[in-house]
Amino acid sequence: MTPVERVIVEAERTLRSILRASPDGTPDPRWQAVIRVGELLPSHPDEVWAFASRWGCSPDPDLRSAIATCLIEHLLEHHFQLIFPRVKELASTDVHFADTAKKSWSFAETWHPEELRQWRAFQERLNHAG
Repeated sequence: MTPVERVIVEAERTLRSILRASPDGTPDPRWQAVIRVGELLPSHPDEVWAFASRWGCSPDPDLRSAIATCLIEHLLEHHFQLIFPRVKELASTDVHFADTAKKSWSFAETWHPEELRQWRAFQERLNHAG
């Protein structure tokens, strides 16, 4: 097993075994697992996307928030051309992932203006769709 696979397998084990958010004010192992996966995204966007697309469809709103803010935002920030079409496609077919995409912010100061325009138009469509 590669180091990348090991991080993802361990994160998935954590997400499958801990089914709800930690109480406010305590460290959340689920968020920590997602953050560890996010550390892979500069050099392994496809693997991180595969993980994010699975867990971003979760019925758990807290887990979707973790995926949105720790993975999707940064995948788009660093790999927009690769990831944005995938985000659009999955958001159009899965209501939970559409919510994940809505929770994802843009990094306007680091994005190319055309990418930012596309993202804002996409989020506007999501917000009007429901």
